Amino acid sequence: MSQEQSYTIEEVAQLLKVSKLTVYDLVKKGDLPVFRVGRQMRVDRADLQGYIQKRKTGNAASTPVVARQTKKLPKMIISGQDVVLDVLAKYMEKRQSSKVLRSHEGSFNGIMAMYNGECDIASLHMFDGDTGDYNTPYVKKIFVSHPFLLINVVSRRAGFYVQQGNPLQLESFKDFKTKSFTLINREKGSGARTLLDEQLRIHHIAPSMIDGYDKEEMSHLDVASAVANGHADVGIGVEKIAKLVKVDFIPVIRERYDIVLLKTPDNQQLIDTVKEILTSADFQSEVAALGDYDVSQMGQVIYETL
Repeated sequence: MSQEQSYTIEEVAQLLKVSKLTVYDLVKKGDLPVFRVGRQMRVDRADLQGYIQKRKTGNAASTPVVARQTKKLPKMIISGQDVVLDVLAKYMEKRQSSKVLRSHEGSFNGIMAMYNGECDIASLHMFDGDTGDYNTPYVKKIFVSHPFLLINVVSRRAGFYVQQGNPLQLESFKDFKTKSFTLINREKGSGARTLLDEQLRIHHIAPSMIDGYDKEEMSHLDVASAVANGHADVGIGVEKIAKLVKVDFIPVIRERYDIVLLKTPDNQQLIDTVKEILTSADFQSEVAALGDYDVSQMGQVIYETL
């Protein structure tokens, strides 16, 4: 089966004329089979056609086909882009009888997917300029009517991707006021974009003053690559990715990378499993071995509603 005979989640959403979150919901419910190529979920063309055929009004063949289906394993979706979530998914599959899928949404889109019941675990790293805190102020506002649990996974350094040698001598967000450069930005709702926008607000810098502010990429790797290829002078991202491409990294903040889980009776086993994994010596050792992660708070409950 070639990738030309399959579709990404985005392509399926376009073909069905629905949102990506609707497609993720179909995947989660087991209505639409997927397979993974690296970190990307794909849908086989035949499976998509079968899904459409079974839901055609008046399709007499659909009933016996459904009746013959074997019971599928329940699916779980973890939202977020960091590779540590792939390790978490691997450990979770070993501990429970469910298939764990990965949705590589940014922070805000991930927690909104959880709010709408379209993923089970959402990760985030969103800086709040008023408190200097990460994540807690946002989830308290978004999940105001939903009991939830905020648990730390890792801490990591965020900062600037710059050309090798840092020719512009960028050191902090204060330099955005005094120096001219071309930026490559992240998409709205991502943690890196939130950090940038909050820092611009704190330093009273209008986004319109920054060349390239409206040029967006969808991942830390894409941003770092744009800088490495000379398409921009600076981008915002995390330290680990800088070691994969030819850019220098200028740290500006240590950010807390957390996950959110809803506190419901149906979720109690999931919560217990996640806590067990995050506090286990094996998991912490494996993540620490990846480098550039601080696991000293891993598994700690940062905030919990009553």
